[in-house]
Amino acid sequence: MGKTYKPGEKAPRSGQYEITGPRGGKTGIERTVVKGEPLPPPLKPGQQYTLTDPTKHAGKLGK
Repeated sequence: MGKTYKPGEKAPRSGQYEITGPRGGKTGIERTVVKGEPLPPPLKPGQQYTLTDPTKHAGKLGK
């Protein structure tokens, strides 16, 4: 399992963050968050986020 992030914490990378339970169990629910934006409130108290699918950039487009 990867590093977990608390609601309200700024996202270190853009991508899909899965909501995990208080003991690390997966919920299957994901939120898309942009780097530097705060992670949204979870559905239930004690839940956190895990980065499951970071956004992949192809570099500078059109150059």
